[in-house]
Amino acid sequence: MARLSSFLLVLSLLCFLPLCLCDKSYGGKLFPGFYAHSCPQAGEIVRSVVAKAVARETRMAASLLRLHFHDCFVQGCDGSLLLDSSGRIVSEKSSNPNSKSARGFDVVDQIKAQLEKECPGTVSCADVLTLAARDSSVLTGGPSWVVPLGRRDSRSASLSGSNNNIPAPNNTFQTILSKFNRQGLDVTDLVALSGSHTIGFSRCTSFRQRLYNQSGNGSPDMTLEQSFAANLRQRCPRSGGDQILSVLDKVSAATFDNSYFKNLIENMGLLNSDQVLFSSNEKSRELVKKYAEDQGEFFEQFAESMIKMGNISPLTGSSGEIRKNCRKINS
Repeated sequence: MARLSSFLLVLSLLCFLPLCLCDKSYGGKLFPGFYAHSCPQAGEIVRSVVAKAVARETRMAASLLRLHFHDCFVQGCDGSLLLDSSGRIVSEKSSNPNSKSARGFDVVDQIKAQLEKECPGTVSCADVLTLAARDSSVLTGGPSWVVPLGRRDSRSASLSGSNNNIPAPNNTFQTILSKFNRQGLDVTDLVALSGSHTIGFSRCTSFRQRLYNQSGNGSPDMTLEQSFAANLRQRCPRSGGDQILSVLDKVSAATFDNSYFKNLIENMGLLNSDQVLFSSNEKSRELVKKYAEDQGEFFEQFAESMIKMGNISPLTGSSGEIRKNCRKINS
């Protein structure tokens, strides 16, 4: 009888265990149901705010995707990019990849404010970025995916990490791949995630080199299709106009599709970091061709690679904190 009672007690505890774990770190791992009990409305709050922001300005979808990418490549997906400079923090916002180009911080602030009203001190800023990136894809016609959650926010930032870890528009293919490999991402992830450039814009300063002085000898990038290059030169002068914008995807800049890859095959990738995927490596070239031919294949891999990127060195358990304000650490 005692043995039966003990068995029933253990069975009841096992039945209850999943409910206990839903709002805690599951062995340091992320999982979709993390806020199922502590903040069940979290996903809907993020989705609602992002939808309104993208409705006001379609470009915001690309900006929010970029924030997630630039956050994860520095110290992992920990919300460090969102921190403003303070007493002991030098913000990543002032790095070369982010200065005058990273945007969407106000949308993150709006999301966080609503989450704090609904469930104070519960949802991390790092998770906000991850959910907002997924919703940005969906709202522009791209794929959806189930987002593993449970990240916590860092109490530090790394300006040097932001300057050194994030691929630059004029990097060589091997340099870009090395920076991806450093984060545990491979060439397939590189090509698929670069496909996010099917939406959004880039500044003249990011591609001017290709138009006028690709190799330091005063000559343009010969892999750039001539009529496309001529149109770009009309928008982007040899000097000045650094902040002038051009679409990353000349076909459908507001729609998440596979036309980005078709552009690369036609030598009409805007950034050097785009075009080298087709011109500089056989394996990446074959992936570009595959995604250009099969949008479904691209969408499936993009979702898989986004989940993989979102799993880069997250803070879980008792590490880090849940910021009340995404711009500053809790006092």
